[in-house]
Amino acid sequence: MSGRELLADANVDFDADAVDIADADVLDLLEPSVREWWVDQFGAYVPGNGGFFTPPQREAIPLIHEGANPLICAPTGSGKTLASFTAIIDELFRRDRELEDGLDNAVYCLYVSPLKSLANDIHRNLTVPLEGISEKMAERGESVEIRHAIRHGDTPSTERQKMLETTPHILNTTPETLAILLNSPKFKEKLRNVEYVVVDEIHSLAENKRGTHLSVSLERLEALADTSPTRIGCSATVEPLTTMAEFLVGREDDGSPRDYDIVDTRFVRDFDVRLECPTDDLIDTPRSEVTERFYDRLHELIGSHTNTLVFTNTRSGAERVLHNLRENHPETYDESNSGCHHGSLSKERRQEVESQLKAGELDFVTTSTSLELGIDMPHIDLVVQVGSPKSVASLLQRVGRAGHRLGQTVNGRVVALDRDELVECAVMLKKAEEGFVDRVFVPENAYDVAAQQLYGMAINEIRPESEVRAILRRAYPYRNFSDTDFERLFRYLTADYEGLEDKHVYAKIWRDTNDAPDGEHHYEEYDVGEELIGKRGRMARVIYMTNIGTIPDSFTCDVYTRSTSEWVGNLDENYLDTLEKGDVFVLGGSHFEFRYRRGSKVYVDPTSARPTVPSWYSERLPLSYDLGREILSFQGDLVARLERGGQPAARDWLRGFPLDENSVRAIARMYDEQVRYAGAESVSTDTRLAVEEVKDRAEYRRHYHVHSNYGRQFNDGLSRLVAYHCAQQANTNVQVAVADNGFSISMPLNRKVDVSGVLQSLDPDAVGSDLRAALEGTDLLKRYFRINATRSLMILKRYKGYEKSAAEQQVSSEMLLSFAQDLDSFAVMEETYREILEDKLNLGAIQEFVERVQAGDVEVTHLQQSSPSPRAFGLATLMASDVVLADDESAVLKEFHERVMAEIEGGESTEDDGAAVGVE
Repeated sequence: MSGRELLADANVDFDADAVDIADADVLDLLEPSVREWWVDQFGAYVPGNGGFFTPPQREAIPLIHEGANPLICAPTGSGKTLASFTAIIDELFRRDRELEDGLDNAVYCLYVSPLKSLANDIHRNLTVPLEGISEKMAERGESVEIRHAIRHGDTPSTERQKMLETTPHILNTTPETLAILLNSPKFKEKLRNVEYVVVDEIHSLAENKRGTHLSVSLERLEALADTSPTRIGCSATVEPLTTMAEFLVGREDDGSPRDYDIVDTRFVRDFDVRLECPTDDLIDTPRSEVTERFYDRLHELIGSHTNTLVFTNTRSGAERVLHNLRENHPETYDESNSGCHHGSLSKERRQEVESQLKAGELDFVTTSTSLELGIDMPHIDLVVQVGSPKSVASLLQRVGRAGHRLGQTVNGRVVALDRDELVECAVMLKKAEEGFVDRVFVPENAYDVAAQQLYGMAINEIRPESEVRAILRRAYPYRNFSDTDFERLFRYLTADYEGLEDKHVYAKIWRDTNDAPDGEHHYEEYDVGEELIGKRGRMARVIYMTNIGTIPDSFTCDVYTRSTSEWVGNLDENYLDTLEKGDVFVLGGSHFEFRYRRGSKVYVDPTSARPTVPSWYSERLPLSYDLGREILSFQGDLVARLERGGQPAARDWLRGFPLDENSVRAIARMYDEQVRYAGAESVSTDTRLAVEEVKDRAEYRRHYHVHSNYGRQFNDGLSRLVAYHCAQQANTNVQVAVADNGFSISMPLNRKVDVSGVLQSLDPDAVGSDLRAALEGTDLLKRYFRINATRSLMILKRYKGYEKSAAEQQVSSEMLLSFAQDLDSFAVMEETYREILEDKLNLGAIQEFVERVQAGDVEVTHLQQSSPSPRAFGLATLMASDVVLADDESAVLKEFHERVMAEIEGGESTEDDGAAVGVE
C-alpha cells in the first residue's frame, strides 16, 4: 500500500486536507512494514504535527535515504533521533529481507552518544520500532532480525565477547569506546561494514576534547570501512550550523569539506518562557522574605503542573531546593513524589530517578546539569530555572525538556534572585525569543589527542606517515595542522629529546624510511624510501587500551595550616584553579589565605580577611561570550532610553521583554540610579569599557572594578593580563576577583596604577606571550600540565595492573614540569599553554577586544568613586558572596546602596532592587 493509500485508509481522527502531502512522499520511501508500523504508531499525533512526520523527520528521512550527510538541528522532543534511525532501520530491514543469507554478522550502524545514560535510553527506544516492525513483517510471513546492543565502559567482558560471536547490526557506544574498538584486533573487523554513523548531542561533544577525539576516530573509521559511512549529526539548539556540519563530516583529501545538508528546524516549537523575580527590591526586602516568596511561588508552580523539573546552577543548590520544599511542605512532598538528580549521586539513585521521571511518577525533580541532555521525559510540562543558565543554548536545552513532544508548548519559568543575573536573564530570554543562539567553539590542533590517535594508528599496523597525516588532517579540528605541528608531535612520540628517557618517558613510535629489499627493515608492500611509522614496545597495545580518553581525573587536596600543620579540611582541585597566592577562601566556617600547594597538599594561613573567591566559583558555568556582548549592547540601548525619557521610557521598553513587572521595575531602577550616580559613561556598552576606582580606607585597599561583561572565561584571561602589568608597575602583589560581568583588581592604598591606561596600552600581538608569562608558577599551569601529560600518555594512569590516582599523577607531573619547560617546543608543554589560553581563557576574544581598543572602536573610561556604583555592587561584594557570609553581604549591599542614594538624593532614601539571595 502506498503512502497516499495509507493516508486515505488510516483509522485516525484528523483532517486529511490539513496534512502536508509531503508525508505521503516520505512514507513511500519506506518499506511496507515500516510504513504500516509508522502510521499505527504516530497516526494519533497527526493533528499536532500537521502530518505523520515532525519537521525534522520530514526533511531528514529522505536525505538519509539518499545517502546524504545531514546535521539535524531541532528542539528537544521533536523526534530528531528517530528521524536519524528511521531511514537506517528501513534499509536494514529491506536488505535482511532481500538478501539470501540476510545481513552479515557485523556492525552496520554506529550510534555515538556523549552519555552512557543516553545510549541506554536510545537502546530502549530502538527496541520499540524494531520489535513493532518485526511483528508487521511476521504478519506477512517474513522473518527478519535486526540486532542492537550497547558497548561502553560498563559493559561486562562476557557481553563484549558475545558481540564477537553474535554482532549487533546497530551498536550504541561512546567516543572513548569507539577509539578502543578501532584498535581491537578482532572487533575492528566488524566495523568494516559500517555504513551509518549517528552522532547525538553533537554540540556537547564539539566544544571539548571528547569531540576532538571522536572526530579523528571517525576519520580512522572512514579509512577502515569498505564504503564511506553516511554521517548523521543530531543537536538541539546550536550555532554556527556550518561549523557543526563541517565538524561532523570532516574534510576531503584536498582540504575541502565533505558534502553535507543542514536540517534547520530549531524553532518549530512554541515557547512560553518568562523571567520572574520575587520582588522589585532585592536589597531592602529582608532575605528571609525573598526566600519565602521564592519557595511559595515554586510550590505554586509545581502544584499547577503535572511534572516539574527544577534546574539550579550547582549541585548543592539542587539539594537545597529539594530539602527546603520538603521541609516547608511535608504534607505535600516526600521521597515518593520528589527527588534530586546530579553527578555526585550514585548511578543506581540517578537511574531510579530517571525511570520515575519517564513514568511520570514524580511531582518534581531538582537537578544541576545532569538532565540537560538526552533521556526522554514525556510527562514534564514545566521547567523552572533558578538563576541564570549562562547561555541561550543552555536555556533552550533545559526548558526544552518540558512538553517533550511536538505540538506541546514549552513552558519555562526563570527565577532571578540576584541583580546581576536579573540583567543576564532578561537579555537571554529576549535573545532566545528572537532566535539568537550562542556559538560553539571547537578546540583546534590539540597535541594530546593527536598523540593518542597517532599512537593507536601505529599500533594497528606499520603504515606510511603520509597516510597518518592525511587521516588526522581530514578531521575538522586538525584541518590546519601544519608540517611544523607534525614535526613537533613526532619529536615527542619518538622521544627525540635528550634526557627524556631518563625521566621514564619513552618513545611510543618509530619513524623511518623503508629499506631496500636487502635491508634490515624492508616492508614489501611499500616503496623503498617511503616514510613509515610503527609502534615501539611490547606493551604498546595494552598501554593504549588502558590509558586513552580525554576526561581528566580529579581529586581533593588536604588543607593544612603552615604554622601548626593542622589539617583543616579538603578542597576539590577544580577550585584550586581559581586560587592565587594571597586569595582568601572559606573552609569549615573559617577563613584561610592560600599560600601554596605541594602535590595533593595545600598550605594556608588562618586570616580574618574576607573571602576573595566564593565556594561555588568552580562549579558554576561561565556566562557565554556571545551573550555577554549582547548584554553590553542592551546596556547601551537602555542607557540611551533613560537619558531620553527617564525610568518611564526604560520600563515601557522593558515591557516588550518576557519579564514580570518586578523584573521590569528592578532593572529600570538599577540603571537609572547608576546613571544618576556615576553618569552614562560608567556603564559599559559594546563600544565602551568602564573602569571604576574606589578607595577603601578601612581595609587600606585601592580597588579597580572593570565592567567587562564578556563572561568569566574572558574576564579570567583579561584580569590575569592586567594584573600581570599592574604588578610590574606597582611593584606589589595585586589581588584579583573575577565574575561574569567584570573583575576587580585590588592593591594596597599606597600603590596606584592607571588601570585604564594599562588596558589602552595592551599590544594585541603581545597578549599571548604576556598571558603565557602570567601563568608561570601558577597552580593552573601545574594542573593542566598534568592533565595534558596524562592525555599524551607521558604519564600513565594504568600500567601493569597498577592504577595511579590523580594525586599521584600530579606528583609525577610536578617532577616533570620544570624539565618540560626547558625543552624546545615540547608538544605536551605547548598543548598545556594552548588549552589554557585558547579554551579556558578565551585568548582569541581578548586579542580581538584589545585590537578594538587600539583602533578606537572601544573607549576605555576611568571614574573615581567614593563608593561602588550600583552596577559594581556585585564585584565589590564578591569577596563576601560566600553562602556562609550571606548576612554580611546583605549588610554591605545596603551600606553601598545608602551611600549611593545619599549622594543622589541628598540624604533621602528610595527603593532599589538587587542583592545576592539564592539557592546556590
